[in-house]
Amino acid sequence: MEVGFLGLGIMGKAMAANLLRHGFRVTVWNRTLSKCQELVALGAAVGETPADVVAKCRYTIAMLSDPSAALSVVFDKDGVLEQIGEGKGYVDMSTVDAATSCKISEAIKQKGGVFVEAPVSGSKKPAEDGQLVILAAGDKVLYDDMVPAFDVLGKKSFFLGEIGNGAKMKLVVNMIMGSMMNALSEGLSLADNSGLSPQTLLDVLDLGAIANPMFKLKGPSMLQGSYNPAFPLKHQQKDMRLALSLGDENAVSMPVAAASNEAFKKARSLGLGDLDFSAVYEVLKGAGDSGKA
Repeated sequence: MEVGFLGLGIMGKAMAANLLRHGFRVTVWNRTLSKCQELVALGAAVGETPADVVAKCRYTIAMLSDPSAALSVVFDKDGVLEQIGEGKGYVDMSTVDAATSCKISEAIKQKGGVFVEAPVSGSKKPAEDGQLVILAAGDKVLYDDMVPAFDVLGKKSFFLGEIGNGAKMKLVVNMIMGSMMNALSEGLSLADNSGLSPQTLLDVLDLGAIANPMFKLKGPSMLQGSYNPAFPLKHQQKDMRLALSLGDENAVSMPVAAASNEAFKKARSLGLGDLDFSAVYEVLKGAGDSGKA
């Protein structure tokens, strides 16, 4: 199976590499073309523009940083729309809002192509291990065609119906994740400032009903002040913002998510945006330290 792959950031590079390792023929593109070389060593071909990739491949996957990047790759000069057409499918696995997915979908369909949105739950390590959860919606025939690729990229794929549902589900998931990270950060800070061992708190949490892989993975690194970016904080804050906007559209009160978003925004203002999203602990830890006598 031959696929194109647009976007070789933390997630995209790992995902494209997995496809290559499993025998897929992959043509890659990235805005900074030098980032393609590691995948060329694994057997990838390189397209000079998104249009070049779409022209060559029946199926093209995109994994981009935000709605602006997702729209740019489709609508700008040398973009996807210049070569998409009948018999070609476009799969956007970026995390965007439903309105962005719908806009891309309509443009693709007007050109005769088919579209699936397929954002993923999971960060760098699950992407490397092929353990993502894929939240797809849109054209069911294209979804079925892409299942062999999805089976390589993820441990489970969900088909959620009409365009927009995948984007909405991903925003809800990431909103919960960001709120949980803030709660963990506050708990670690409270334990530390109360004279308790934060590591012991992590041990206690891991044995109880709220034990979860995120606390187990992120907690020890947070205590060491190590924030190598598996999922950059700036992207987590973007997802919180988009989730809050979805809440506004549906008149859903989200005070916990709103407070968490403010903490992520504060972290970005302190220059932590390119670190892992768990670096929000530095903001909450600092707030706790400032309250010490």
